[in-house]
Amino acid sequence: MAIEFGLLILAAYLLGSVPAAYIAAKLSRGIDIRRFSDGNVGASNLLRITSKQVAIPVIIFDLGKGIVMVWAAQLVGLGVAQQVTVGLATIIGHNWPVFLRFSGGKGLLTTLGLALILPLINNLVPWGIVAFLAIMAIALLALHTTPLGMLAGIAALPLVSWGFGEPFPLTLGFLAMFLIMVLRRLTAPQTSFSASETPGQLLVNRLLFDRDIRDGKAWIKRNLPEQQEKRREG
Repeated sequence: MAIEFGLLILAAYLLGSVPAAYIAAKLSRGIDIRRFSDGNVGASNLLRITSKQVAIPVIIFDLGKGIVMVWAAQLVGLGVAQQVTVGLATIIGHNWPVFLRFSGGKGLLTTLGLALILPLINNLVPWGIVAFLAIMAIALLALHTTPLGMLAGIAALPLVSWGFGEPFPLTLGFLAMFLIMVLRRLTAPQTSFSASETPGQLLVNRLLFDRDIRDGKAWIKRNLPEQQEKRREG
């Protein structure tokens, strides 16, 4: 069983490392997604610079790759702690992919896929997803901010898991997912905006807003492809 566990961790990391958004941008537009908009190798940035037709398959892939690997772990008889470990390896692969020199996406979709499948295959109700969606709705309606809602929503996963008395490895896994999100935000590559903020303000902006500056419009509109910018202005 140890061999199967080790192979699944490796497979999960490699599958997580597949940069679907990067590949889709290259194939559909011939561009490097890292050079446009917020530079994130993820479905949200892909949607901004390409189209729904290009982004939707990537969304499904990023959401599903963690689900597939955790399901595989359950099918070979691995317990909750090992399933969680395999799932975390998928997120780590997505965020720090070997195929892109360890600079990838933010892992939100993969995290949500895990938050859905881990309770279900262990005969639990996925209350974490319910809490996440509720928090996101509140953040969008009251605060008009997505990144802060995402942070709060992922932070709620371990709290909800603990509150509903779910297995400790699952609660610990959700906590690890939150910490991975925080680490990814704080260690994002430097941009042209980084020097315009003090180190303390830069960390706050990255943690709460997932960007180097407070101005969200300026952040996502930087370096948009010319045809995309024209479409937005038109």
